[in-house]
Amino acid sequence: MRERSRPRGRREAGGGRSAGGAASPRRERRGVPAAGGGRRPAMEEGAADLRQRKKQNCTESDKMAPEERNKENSKLGRSPKYMLIQRFAKLFFGCLAAVTSGMMYAVYLSTYHERKFWFSSRQELEREITFQGDSAIYYSFYKELLKAPSFERGVYELTHNNKTVSLKTINAVQQMTLYPELIASVLYQASGSEEVIEPVYFYIGIVFGLQGIYVTALFVTSWVMSGTWLAGMLTVAWFIINRTDTTRIDYSIPSRENWALPYFACQVAALTGYLKKNLNCSAEKFCYLLVSASTYTFMMMWEYSHYLLFVQAVSLFLLDGFALAQTEKVHEVYKIYLFSLFLGYLLQFENSALLVSPLLSLVAALMLSKCLQMNMKKGTYLSRLLKIMYIYLVLTITVTLNFLLKMFVPHKENEHLLKFIEVKLGLNTTKNFTMNWLLCQESLQAPSQDFFLRLTQSSLLPFYILVLIICLFSVTQVIFRRICGEPLKETVKLEDGRIGERPEIVYHVIHTILLGCLAMCLEGTKYLWTPYVCMLAAFGVCSPELWMTLFKWLRLKAVHPILLALILSMAVPTIIGFSLWKEFFPRIMTELSELQEFYDPDTVELMTWIKRQAPVAAVFAGSPQLMGVIKLCTGWMVSSLPLYNDDDLLKRNENIYQIYSKRSAEDIYKILTSYKANFLIIEDSICNEVGPVRGCRVKDLLDVANGHVVCEEGDSYAYSKYGRFCHEIKMNYSPYVNYFTRVYWNRSYFVYKINTVISFQS
Repeated sequence: MRERSRPRGRREAGGGRSAGGAASPRRERRGVPAAGGGRRPAMEEGAADLRQRKKQNCTESDKMAPEERNKENSKLGRSPKYMLIQRFAKLFFGCLAAVTSGMMYAVYLSTYHERKFWFSSRQELEREITFQGDSAIYYSFYKELLKAPSFERGVYELTHNNKTVSLKTINAVQQMTLYPELIASVLYQASGSEEVIEPVYFYIGIVFGLQGIYVTALFVTSWVMSGTWLAGMLTVAWFIINRTDTTRIDYSIPSRENWALPYFACQVAALTGYLKKNLNCSAEKFCYLLVSASTYTFMMMWEYSHYLLFVQAVSLFLLDGFALAQTEKVHEVYKIYLFSLFLGYLLQFENSALLVSPLLSLVAALMLSKCLQMNMKKGTYLSRLLKIMYIYLVLTITVTLNFLLKMFVPHKENEHLLKFIEVKLGLNTTKNFTMNWLLCQESLQAPSQDFFLRLTQSSLLPFYILVLIICLFSVTQVIFRRICGEPLKETVKLEDGRIGERPEIVYHVIHTILLGCLAMCLEGTKYLWTPYVCMLAAFGVCSPELWMTLFKWLRLKAVHPILLALILSMAVPTIIGFSLWKEFFPRIMTELSELQEFYDPDTVELMTWIKRQAPVAAVFAGSPQLMGVIKLCTGWMVSSLPLYNDDDLLKRNENIYQIYSKRSAEDIYKILTSYKANFLIIEDSICNEVGPVRGCRVKDLLDVANGHVVCEEGDSYAYSKYGRFCHEIKMNYSPYVNYFTRVYWNRSYFVYKINTVISFQS
C-alpha cells in the first residue's frame, strides 16, 4: 500500500506544479495586450490575443512540451525513450500504409485500364482512338512536343499554333492549359525514357501516379484529423468502391482535373495540419510551404482552379468570421492566394481571367476589411454587432470589386459560363444552340437518384450524414458560446466532447457543405465533393472525439463515455471494413480479371483512309468530338475543336453542327467554305440519333435555334422547306451533288469532298 501511495503523491504534486507553471504564462498573455495597446493601432487590438497565441505556440509550447510529456510519461510509468519509439513506430507505419495505399491504387488503375482496352496488344492508332473528345486534343499536343527538334521550338510552335484550327492562330498553352503536357514531355526526354517506355505509357503512367498521390493525400488528411491511420484506410476503401462518383479517370485520362485535383488534395491535407492548434514551429512551416507550393501548382494545371479555390476561401472566411481559427493563419493563406494569382497571371501569358476571378475580389476585400475593422474580438456587444457588419462589409466589397474589375479589365474568357448560370437558375431563357446543348449535358444537370443509391449501398452516405450532423451541431454550440463571449479552449481534450472547437474540423464541415451544394446542382461537380465525403465520414467514425461529443449530449451514466468512445472508434470502422471487404472486394477482383473489349473498326478505317488518301494540306469539318480524334490520329488540320472556353470556337462548333440541321445545300456550302474546309464528315450516330430526352438531341436543338420548330398549345411542330441536310446529302441528287462529292463511307461515317468548282447538273 505504501508503494502505491507514493506515485499518487507524486501525481498530486506534479499536478500542482503543472497548474502553477501554466498560470504564469497566462498572466503574461493577459499583460501583453494591455502593455502594447498604446503602440498598436486600434484596429489590431482585437487580434492581439490570437497573435500572442500563435507566438506562444512557436516559443513557450515548444519549450514546455517536453516537460509536460515527461510528466505524463512518469504518471503512466513510461520513459520518454519508450514514448519516442512508440510515436516513431506509429508515424512510420502510418506513412507506410498511406504510401502503400497510393501505390496500390495506381497499380489498380493501370491494370484495369489494360483489361478494359487491351492496350498492350493494340497498334498505336487503336490506342490513340481510346482518347476521345478534349482528351484527344491534349494528348495530340504532347505528341507534337516530343516530335519537335527541341523543347524550346516545340513550346514556340504551341504558343503560335496555326496548324490545328483553320484560319486561326492560337496560343494553345494558354488557351488549353497545356502545362501538364509541357512537364510530361520534359520528364520523358530528360529521364532518357525514349528507349525504355513508349510515350503513351509514360503519359498515362504519370496520370495514374498522380491519382495515387491523390489517394495518399486523402489518407493523410483523414489521419491528421482523427489521429489514427485506420481512418485513412477506410477513406481509401470508400474512394475505390465509389470510383464511379469520385473520379473521371475511367473516361478521360488526360482531362485537366485528373492532373490538378491531386495537387488540391495535397493542399487540403497541408491546410488541415496548418489550421491545427498547438502546432510546433517546424510542422507549421512545413505545412505552410506545402500549402504555398500545391496552391500555385494547382492553379497552373486547371483553368477553372480559381473557382474551386474561391469556394475554399469562402470556407476560411466563414471560419475566421465566427472567430473559430487564428486570424493570422487564415490571412497567411489569403496571401498565398494573392501570390499564386499574381504569379499565375504572369506565367499564363497575362491571363485576364485570373484578374476578374471572384477569388481575387474576395481576397482583396478581406485584406481591405482587415485594415478597416476595429475592436472585432473583444467580446463586447459592440464587437459582436461589428462582426455581423464585417461579414456584410466583406460581401459588399467583393461584389463591388468584381464588378469594377470586369468593367475595366478587357476579358472574354468564361462569358458563356455566366450566361449558362443565368439560364440554369431560371433567370433567363434562350434558344441559343450552345447554351441549350450545355444544359442538356449530363454533367451539368442535377444528380440522379442512382448517384445517391450507390453512395448508400456502400454505407458512405449514411455515415457521412451522421458525422456531418454531429459536427454541425457541435460547431453551432461553439458559435453560440463565442457570441456569448466565452473564449475558445487552448487545448481540447477528449473528455471535453467539443469537436466543434477544432478549426480544421470546422473548415472541412463548411467546405464539404459548400461543395455538396454545388454537387446537388451540377452532377459534374460530384467529383469534387465525393472524395471529401469519403474522408470526412472515415474521420468521423474513427474519431473518439466525435463519439465523445455525442455521448456528452446523451449524458451516458451506465457506461464510462471515454471508454465507450474509444471502443466505438475502433469497432465501428472495423465492422464497416469487413462488410465492405465481403461485399465489394469480389467485384473489384472480377473487374481486374475480366477482359473487356473496346474496338471501333469504323473509326480505325476512317483514320487509315485519311492518312493514306487525303492531301496533307486538307482541312476536315465535322462534329468537334470527331475532329479531336482526327487531329490526334492523323495530324490533319480541322475546322473546330471540342473546347468550350473560347467564344470563337463555340461559334465555330455551332456553325459546323448545321450539317445536321434543316438548311439548304447552299447555306451549308457557304459555312464550310468560310472555314476553308476541304472534306465534310457526316456521323450516322448523330444524324439518326435516338436520345433518351427528345429535346436534347443535336438535331432538335438546331431546329429550336434555327426557328424550325413551332410550339402551339404545348405541342411542337417541325417546319422547314428543306429536308435535314445529313439525310438529303446521302440521296446523291441535285443540288447536293453540285456542292459535295462522296469519296468514302462505311457503316458509321460518310466523307464528302467539298467541290471547289460547282457543277450545276440536273
